[in-house]
Amino acid sequence: MTAPLNIVWFKRDLRVADHRPLAMAARLGPVLPLYIVEPDFWTQPDASARQWAFVAESLEELRSDLAALGQPLCIMAGDAVTIFRDIHQRHGIASLWSHEETGNGWTFARDLAVGAWAREQGIAWHEPRQFGVIRRLPSRDGWANAWDSDMAEPITAPPKALIPIAEDRPHHIPSLSELGLQPDPCPRRQRGGRAAALATLESFLDKRGRDYRFRMSSPVTAFDACSRLSPHLTWGTISMREVAQATVNRIRSIKHLNDPASKNWRASLISFMGRLHWHCHFMQKLEDEPRLEFQNLHRGYDGVRPDLADEAKLAAWCTGQTGFPFIDACMRALDQHGWINFRMRAMLMSFASYDLWLPWRASGLYLARQFVDYEPGIHWSQVQMQSGTTGINTMRVYNPVKQGLDQDPTGAFVRRFVPELSGVPDAFIHEPWKWPGASTLAYPPTIVDHAFAAKAAKDALYALRKGAEHKDAARKIVAKHGSRKSGTAATVKKSNAKPKNGGTEQLSLDL
Repeated sequence: MTAPLNIVWFKRDLRVADHRPLAMAARLGPVLPLYIVEPDFWTQPDASARQWAFVAESLEELRSDLAALGQPLCIMAGDAVTIFRDIHQRHGIASLWSHEETGNGWTFARDLAVGAWAREQGIAWHEPRQFGVIRRLPSRDGWANAWDSDMAEPITAPPKALIPIAEDRPHHIPSLSELGLQPDPCPRRQRGGRAAALATLESFLDKRGRDYRFRMSSPVTAFDACSRLSPHLTWGTISMREVAQATVNRIRSIKHLNDPASKNWRASLISFMGRLHWHCHFMQKLEDEPRLEFQNLHRGYDGVRPDLADEAKLAAWCTGQTGFPFIDACMRALDQHGWINFRMRAMLMSFASYDLWLPWRASGLYLARQFVDYEPGIHWSQVQMQSGTTGINTMRVYNPVKQGLDQDPTGAFVRRFVPELSGVPDAFIHEPWKWPGASTLAYPPTIVDHAFAAKAAKDALYALRKGAEHKDAARKIVAKHGSRKSGTAATVKKSNAKPKNGGTEQLSLDL
């Protein structure tokens, strides 16, 4: 009978560097590094094959890195509780280690089940924090300072070696078909893995990030100017602490330089630091109130939109066939890349919720599947913000024509992803229905009248905001979830990323 195992359960933290559960467990003796492929998770309506493809690539590299330390990654498929029960019966589990996870409703329920089982067996489950999210947070007061402290802590080095476990363990990474996932072509998707994460960080801090402040809003420039680290942060091939400290070090390295290029670098990187802060700010919302994935944050909006989506409108929006060129180009670009910049995410969600009057859960689930970097805490908080159901945020209805003119004035982006419009002159590219040759286009007419639909939507939501009951509920939401002016990081203040009015302003999360 071998000694009981210390299990390190890898979840969305697919790396060996700055992995505290791995380092801490390794000090206790032999460690079994374990990744559980959970088929039920991958059948959830917010999961997709493009996400699994990124994870599978990351697992390949993690498996290699752990093997180099002396103990390869064990990969098992099935229900987590069942797998832990089987390992415990066969070998005994001395302790269980993993990072805290702020995931979707499915993983939340899964973790509750694992926790209940571990307590029944008398097995200690250790969960160090991975982000700046604080579990069972009593108040947002001081949260920003806590984030700074967390990110400033030393980066945890991987163990020098892991004691090998004699028994051979499964290490097969299932294919899409083995998981029952349908093909999900995403030809320009970022590649997963630690090496890709480090290369992406280096290229952003050394080359691509100089004009980040000015180029992150337009999809014409954002694919290069944004850090593109978001999928690596989501799946944990790099840690938030590593990114934050590398950014601070880069700022310090050019602090003494007064040339225009260096000043621009500093301003852009300070702005980026603010967005790292906000990344965790939004995740904290879901940690504190898991129901916001499923219910209006402000319950006064219950029933304002239909429970069921208009399938024709939803399909047109999903496939980029709304008749609004800039909307359709963004949806098609997202389909090909698995990523698009934050301003465009906000516009797409706003269009679905206001112009098309779709229930935010339906459109939000589609976007979740499209995003390789789907982070539930950020995603559902922003979905509700852009749909006007938080009760505390200013309603922002994006004019799709104006956005196109502002962000893609020559129509280069539209023509790249909506080739049906390649022959339309610049003057009409964002309003092709005004072009004399519009009847010759193989492109649909606009699905709605934007001005009429936007006004109707705003009128309906503003009507709900007038009563005292709405305001009382909104004050409670601000008290629980709003940002705090005191204790906000200096880097965030400098970046002007901190919202006004108790955290009710729009902000950007272009990572």
